[in-house]
Amino acid sequence: MRPNITAVFAFAALLATAGQPAQSQSYPNQTIKIVVPFPPGGGVDVVARVIAPRLSELLGQSVIVENRPGAGASIGATYVAQAPRDGYTLLLGTASTHGTNSAVYAKLPYDAVRDFTPVALITSAPLLLVANNDVPVKTAADLIALAKAKPGTLSFGSYGNGSSNHLVAELFNTTAGIESNHIPYRGSAPMMTDLIGGRIQFAFDGIATTSGYVRSNTVRLLGVSTAKRSPLLPDGPTISETAVPGFEASVWFALFAPAGTPQAVVELLNSKVNAALAAAEVKENFLKVGNEPVGGGPDVLAAKVQAELQKWPAIVRAKNIRIEQ
Repeated sequence: MRPNITAVFAFAALLATAGQPAQSQSYPNQTIKIVVPFPPGGGVDVVARVIAPRLSELLGQSVIVENRPGAGASIGATYVAQAPRDGYTLLLGTASTHGTNSAVYAKLPYDAVRDFTPVALITSAPLLLVANNDVPVKTAADLIALAKAKPGTLSFGSYGNGSSNHLVAELFNTTAGIESNHIPYRGSAPMMTDLIGGRIQFAFDGIATTSGYVRSNTVRLLGVSTAKRSPLLPDGPTISETAVPGFEASVWFALFAPAGTPQAVVELLNSKVNAALAAAEVKENFLKVGNEPVGGGPDVLAAKVQAELQKWPAIVRAKNIRIEQ
């Protein structure tokens, strides 16, 4: 029987904090570091750099962002998992670090549950299903019909084998009952270049990077991956409402501490993240890039991790997606 992951998070934290000194009472008294396990300038980095200045104000200490990309985000995640349990080194985690990676990597150097304490879910955002303008489709339903009429002739791009948008596309293929060819790239930019150039027919990409292409009619928006429409593109229908009922996938961004971080520190960080998310300027900056503030207690994030870890293994097995390191 699969253990309750929320309970595992809580029990791991209880064991690790037993007997710790009362140093958390003076927290924070030095610079706090948020580790982003992806390169500068991407969607994850943007979220960290929006939240960090407001957290710094609320905590009364410098909060800096440090990028440690590589190996599908596992380098940065492992670095934080092995950091001191004092609340001064945090991870800007995602649906990759705490969801898909556990399913696709044959050997992961960290455990998404055992090695981390959830702090707060920061934001959530959709992926956009977009197509090359020359493909004769206007909606997700049209794409499905075309794929069924010409099986195996359409190709989709991703950020790389086992990446978040690869798995979302395979989820779409499976739930829609279609077959299409996967073409992996090294990130969003080369994928979108080939989509615009017609070398692939469709892709899922982040709203922050793709909404500009949609507004300029460089690519065609077919659907939004989340259960509800995005406030950034309110006229963009969801895939669920137009083509595949119940389809839902999102990218999300959250703050994690190393397992064993004192509960008082976690609670303080959680309260400050929620306060930051309530600030009008922070909300506005997130919404500009298609991110909706979420917040809530650590239990909300623990439940999100549990849902992600349960969602992807079946798709990964069915499509034989595996990454050896």
